[in-house]
Amino acid sequence: MPEKVVPGPVCDDRSIREAVCIHTKKIFDSCRDQDCVEDLRVYPTRCSQDVIDRAQSIKAKNAELLRAYIDVEPVTFNRGFYTVDVRYFYRITADAFLGAARPVEVCGLAVFSKRAILFGSESGAKVFSSEESGNETQCVPQQSLPTAVVEAVDPLILNMKLVDVCECRPCDCTCFDIPAAVADCFGEELVMSGDIHRAFVTLGQFSIIRMERDTQLLIPAYDYCIPTKECNCNDGDDCRQADPCELFRQVQFPVNEFFPPNTITTTSSASQSCCR
Repeated sequence: MPEKVVPGPVCDDRSIREAVCIHTKKIFDSCRDQDCVEDLRVYPTRCSQDVIDRAQSIKAKNAELLRAYIDVEPVTFNRGFYTVDVRYFYRITADAFLGAARPVEVCGLAVFSKRAILFGSESGAKVFSSEESGNETQCVPQQSLPTAVVEAVDPLILNMKLVDVCECRPCDCTCFDIPAAVADCFGEELVMSGDIHRAFVTLGQFSIIRMERDTQLLIPAYDYCIPTKECNCNDGDDCRQADPCELFRQVQFPVNEFFPPNTITTTSSASQSCCR
């Protein structure tokens, strides 16, 4: 009897059982990028801005990617291609130095926008689905635009600096709307103007952008995917009646808790913080 086929690498001696038509998302085009974004303005929280205005210098600590908003539009001069506009929202954390006192942690928002042009093919079909409840909802066709998917990691902070704001400096006003979901991540108002010092950060962002569209594919099938793992308990009562000592014996011994590691990762903590 041939060995049962499971998800994973397939040997050449295993025969295909049948061809199956599935509905899935096909990737029509994709790209990867390594952006070095210089001098992004940081919009601090109100508490952080009060500290930055009195700070003599600033040192970057961490950058966290909060959200990415994506917009897809067709390219009029090239059929089948689409522009993908991505706007990244970051939470920047830094240490502000006030003379000889210990540094104070500050945080703020940085925003980076980029555009990519990818092939997403064309489709003139109007798609209706019975998954939506209500007849009126079912009568609304879905858009034929492809779906853009962005994969990104938290950026690397390459540099950060403090700049004095003078009257001769051109207006650096905010030309974008901050979504409520992003603003809620800071817990207090973000300062857009009326500052004395401004912080600018340089980030390194890795990202992958791909263009997907619903389609039907014919793929080889070996068999139904039947689970091979058994459940430990049939119901809650059986789990509660299990021998606690037997469960304890299955716990892996915490070797690292008894032997010191060869390397230690330390994180400096400030005595004061404006970020909650």
